[in-house]
Amino acid sequence: MPRIRKAVFPVAGLGTRFLPATKTVPKEMLPIVDRPLIQYAVDEAIEAGCDTLVFVTNRYKHAVADYFDKAYELEQKLERAGKREQLELVRKVLPEGVRAVFVTQAEALGLGHAVLCAKPVVGDEPFAVLLPDDLIWNRGPGALKQMADAHEASGHSMIAVQDVPPEQTGSYGIVATDTFNGRQGRIGAIVEKPRPEQAPSNLAVVGRYVLNPRIFQLLEQTTPGAGGEIQLTDAIAALLREEAVHAYRFQGMRFDCGTHLGLIEATIRYALDHEKLSDAARQLMQNALAELGVEELG
Repeated sequence: MPRIRKAVFPVAGLGTRFLPATKTVPKEMLPIVDRPLIQYAVDEAIEAGCDTLVFVTNRYKHAVADYFDKAYELEQKLERAGKREQLELVRKVLPEGVRAVFVTQAEALGLGHAVLCAKPVVGDEPFAVLLPDDLIWNRGPGALKQMADAHEASGHSMIAVQDVPPEQTGSYGIVATDTFNGRQGRIGAIVEKPRPEQAPSNLAVVGRYVLNPRIFQLLEQTTPGAGGEIQLTDAIAALLREEAVHAYRFQGMRFDCGTHLGLIEATIRYALDHEKLSDAARQLMQNALAELGVEELG
């Protein structure tokens, strides 16, 4: 099976949970320590071997496109000032040989519709989908690289999953699988946001997918559901009836940066793991906890 080369990033959402900040700043541009959220997802895709990055956005959000565009005036100022380190940071937002393509989703018609908007760029080849809200931290290979390796070896579409408490199944797509072999198992069913008593398992889908191109035809045939949205989950359920789709239990820690607490938790974790800031960040946190009468960090 050919290696995935294209990655789709649905970034058309309005980010209303983070208002008023997201009135002018897209949620994908909210920072985790020293980089915007979208940069972590992009780096993960590039590590997995992707060289074409497809951003599905809306006509009002320009910040993501501006971020990945060349900033000639800024680069010239940094170069004249001799600020080589900062200049390299700006230039390495996208490495040489990687291109960014922007596709407009005219209406907010669901995740499935957003993925379908990328079809003219992706074409007839396997591809990845990354939801930047789901930030996955791992000291080894990134989650998407793990999944891309598994897809290359087997040819099966891969859906990232993690175990969640039973009371949280109503917030996720939930899969039922056959017995796991290592980190993956064939999916027998997928259900969108079931109540705990109706959930087939507690294996929740998180925002990483490696999909075979057949998914595009199935998305085109998917009937819009509540709110007129086309759900990716429905198309995956149809794909299950035609070919094997595997759940992949990735190595790494996932942060739901679509919530306030998830964003805070990710910032703390990345600060504590930062090459230059970790010691200072730990001391700041210990000082803050001491003021509240809490014991030091272990």
